[in-house]
Amino acid sequence: MTAANELLIVLCTVPDQASAERLAEGLVGERLAACVNAIPGLKSFYRWQGKVEIDSEIQLLIKTRRGRYDELAAWLKANHPYDVPEIVAVAAERVSDGYLAWAVEQTS
Repeated sequence: MTAANELLIVLCTVPDQASAERLAEGLVGERLAACVNAIPGLKSFYRWQGKVEIDSEIQLLIKTRRGRYDELAAWLKANHPYDVPEIVAVAAERVSDGYLAWAVEQTS
């Protein structure tokens, strides 16, 4: 496996279901992600513009390969409703051969 085909899981929060669906469909449609899971019920605590904020959000788990990360991040920045979206990539330490082959095929 080449480094470009290593699986990444990209974390990204969104404010609502409509945003989650629009971004997930766009990422998969553009072949930037093999799969996106939208997990509702997240409560986020963070500091923004000098004050502590508490918001309900949806967590996106975006599966892609390392070779598509830069394009994926740029697409998210251009299409996300937040000024500064969370875009955090974590390398998948172990992935089944079949799933990895499928994910690479979907993002090629």
